[in-house]
Amino acid sequence: MAQADISVVTEQQLPMIVELYNNIFRPPEVEEYFRRRFQGRYNVLVMMASLDTRPVGFTIGFELKPFVFYNWLTGVAGDFRRKGVGQQLIVSQAEWAKNHGYEYLRLEALNRHKPMLHLAVSAGFDVTGTRWDSTRSDLLIQFEKPLVDELA
Repeated sequence: MAQADISVVTEQQLPMIVELYNNIFRPPEVEEYFRRRFQGRYNVLVMMASLDTRPVGFTIGFELKPFVFYNWLTGVAGDFRRKGVGQQLIVSQAEWAKNHGYEYLRLEALNRHKPMLHLAVSAGFDVTGTRWDSTRSDLLIQFEKPLVDELA
């Protein structure tokens, strides 16, 4: 297992996240794509994983509704997958969300993205539903994980 350095990304570091995103996902996106997605969102959190100062992964989330934090996007560079980096990112995001008063962490993953489905299950998420994504012609699997031990 690699021990990544997980840090919160500042707005000035967003171009690094865009570059990392474009090395992981297709089609490539520009910085404005992310800025539009963040508009009107509360508690936007961008975290980056680095190994030996090299950015290797990221996770982005924001408040979905009171007490629910949403993991919008997580990615790890191909050479660094299956080394625990994605798990470390999710754990760090969950810890941040819990420390900021959120009770649940949610995420969705396309059915064809098997590594993300595996990551969600291994990180302790439960499947809570599905929905059809007509844009991508694929099923989205919805996951949720409680962040507090006991809910009143």
